[in-house]
Amino acid sequence: MEEGSLFGPEKDHKVPIYEIPLAERMRPDTLDDYAGQEHILGPGKPLRIMLEGGKVPSCILYGPPGVGKTTLVRIMSKTTGRELLEINAVSAKVETLRTLVDKAKTSKRMSGRSAIAFVDEIYHFNTKQQNVLLPSVETGDIILVGTTTENPWFEINKTLLSRMVVYTLKPLDEEDIVSLLEKALSDKVRGLGMLEVAADKSVIGKLASLAGGDARQALTRLEAAASSVALGGGREVTLKIIAESTGMATQRYDRVSDDHYAVISALIKSLRGSDPDAALYWLARMLAAGDDLRFICRRLCIFASEDVGLADPMALVVAQNAAAAVDRVGLPEADIILGQAVVYLASAPKSNSSYLGIRAAMKAVEEGDLMEVPYHLRNDGEGYQYPHDSPGHWVPQAYLPEQRRFYYPGKLGAEARIKERLKLFWKRFADDPADEQGS
Repeated sequence: MEEGSLFGPEKDHKVPIYEIPLAERMRPDTLDDYAGQEHILGPGKPLRIMLEGGKVPSCILYGPPGVGKTTLVRIMSKTTGRELLEINAVSAKVETLRTLVDKAKTSKRMSGRSAIAFVDEIYHFNTKQQNVLLPSVETGDIILVGTTTENPWFEINKTLLSRMVVYTLKPLDEEDIVSLLEKALSDKVRGLGMLEVAADKSVIGKLASLAGGDARQALTRLEAAASSVALGGGREVTLKIIAESTGMATQRYDRVSDDHYAVISALIKSLRGSDPDAALYWLARMLAAGDDLRFICRRLCIFASEDVGLADPMALVVAQNAAAAVDRVGLPEADIILGQAVVYLASAPKSNSSYLGIRAAMKAVEEGDLMEVPYHLRNDGEGYQYPHDSPGHWVPQAYLPEQRRFYYPGKLGAEARIKERLKLFWKRFADDPADEQGS
């Protein structure tokens, strides 16, 4: 390509190179140029050893968008000298797959190596499609490699999964993305070097942080920013241009994906750990991703009872009232209400004693500890003493035919007072080491 030209070698002699997205042009061709995934492709790692030795396992590459799944499949093919046959999981007909299997068998006879059948988003594969390929996978006539952004253990047929190895790919580190962006900006053959546009380290770093570990997204943002500068006659990409041309940060989050459950887990554990700052951050992640407000409210109500409990009985009141207010007010102001509730719950004293108590009682019942209702407690029974007739509103009276212990009060907040009151009535609540299991 001539330096300073916007046009380069044409794909199929028709399409100018700048019409091909930068992320596609910058795909690495070798393992040494491949960024990230050191946990499976670093020196001495089994997958790298296999690829460098010419072997490719039938496998699933599982990870979020833009972390190099498709690129790795192509590198597998090139590194091992195997033919790559690409399949569309949604539209491939059974006849098409049978033709592909025949082609793979022919390729194996001629080259002595099994071809790689590459299925993008393999969880879309239906049973008929699988049945065509499975015999050839088992005999080694083809090597099946699938990529997916959805958890394969939930989304992929177990029959298919049992014949494949699952490799998990992680979001790229910012350092890896910075390196990719710098290379793309200077590369005059495949990258943006012909534009002669510069960007300092702060701009490159900002682009990397906005991408959320997604290399494709980072390169797409860089291309948009650099193109707008060049077409406007400028020479430098600035932070202002990044903000104006590329929008908000990319979130690796989907309301039905693993990220959804990871973030809600982080929120609950931050609340339990009494860290209001962390709790607010994870709440913000859920709100920014458009998560279901009622789902968030339900989890806060559960937390208020399970983890704050009787240490602060107002916690459930706050959570329930927040749920009602959020339902009435809606977004965008609902985030204020949820923020208040989250800070309250994170800052409250914690006790899971009532949670442990009901779990222990349920376990006793489920295991067959089914006691009869004492006669004096029955509707038609006699001998029941009405506590409110006593000056202290309590009378010594049995409420189980045999004594059981399920509730062990904690020592924090309001529960400390509850414990002292119960000790006045019941000997089993006198100080004893067992009480410490409530916290």
